[in-house]
Amino acid sequence: MALTLHGTVSDNTVALDRKTATPLIINGDMQIAQRGTSTADVGSTEGYITVDRFNFNQNGNPSARFTVTQDSDVPTGYGFVKSSKVDCTTAQGSLGSDDFLTIEHRLEGQNLQVLKKGTSNAEYLTIAFWVKTNKTGTYILEIRDIDNNRLITSTYAVSSANTWEKKVISFVGDTTGALDNDNAHSMQIAWCLMAGTDFTSGTQRTSWATRVNADRFVNQGVNLADSTDNNFWITGIQAEVGQFDADSIPAFQFEDRGTSLARCQRYFHKGVAEDGSTSGYAFGAFRTANTAQFLHQFPVPMRTEPTATQIATDNMFCHDLADGNNILVDSIQSVLHNCEQNILIQYTLDSSSGSAGDSAYLYPTGSTPGVTFDSEL
Repeated sequence: MALTLHGTVSDNTVALDRKTATPLIINGDMQIAQRGTSTADVGSTEGYITVDRFNFNQNGNPSARFTVTQDSDVPTGYGFVKSSKVDCTTAQGSLGSDDFLTIEHRLEGQNLQVLKKGTSNAEYLTIAFWVKTNKTGTYILEIRDIDNNRLITSTYAVSSANTWEKKVISFVGDTTGALDNDNAHSMQIAWCLMAGTDFTSGTQRTSWATRVNADRFVNQGVNLADSTDNNFWITGIQAEVGQFDADSIPAFQFEDRGTSLARCQRYFHKGVAEDGSTSGYAFGAFRTANTAQFLHQFPVPMRTEPTATQIATDNMFCHDLADGNNILVDSIQSVLHNCEQNILIQYTLDSSSGSAGDSAYLYPTGSTPGVTFDSEL
């Protein structure tokens, strides 16, 4: 059994220190939800919603709809306080051939070099998680190598309805295809919730192989969309380098909230304090009577230059420090500078009552963030 140790070695004694190892999975205990705690109509929409770092990927044109929430239903006695819940709100008993819905966790290649993928020393990767659902049966867990278009899958069984069960699944190392050592999307872990025949009609790949769509979710025996009574909860997701089983898997490594939030903010940040504070969060000056420029300083360096999005029109104030006037912000006019550390944005104001050259600060009109910054994989 391969085992990656984090610690020191001296006098033939190995010190295993889980506290100093950075978890590969970010926010695996589902505590951070910067975008909000509930999103409806998932199926017509997709992407990163509610719980940070977990992407809902929908394919085809399903009629099924889901509400995804950050929930407090968790396995008892293991330290978890939050889970991600998927609730079917519109049923679809018969899936289209190209329909599927997955929960994905996407990873940067530079964080996965420890796997030694593409070499003769390629390491096992073990995925562990807690799951609860009313839909017993067989599910598929997929790992995809995006850089080299490869995949491997495993089934796991939910045997008891509405009962938290821990799953531990080891995937053999891949001696083909090294992962790029960069900040791009190199690998993803996907939990399949439903899949049509375009993705189930091939051969299940229990060893690494070139990705073929028909092979991706073979033996997925559950359609979570077949009834509005269906729910699916997940939490405690961890990835360990090495081959483990339920007895040998290390305990879930909890990170303090500040550390977990900072790791999430590398990919997504909202321009308002986590507690909804409406204090100023960007400083700058009026360029003209109806435009102002503000420098947003990110709390941590982002993965790459982010995309800035104003959530709604007139949801921010520009406060003139010279005369005290508050002027509503109409829209983002242009991005003047953008890097991983900060962004300089010129905003159009909804009136021409500013004074060119006056210092100003920007803040939201309420607890809803005025602008978000996205560099997700």
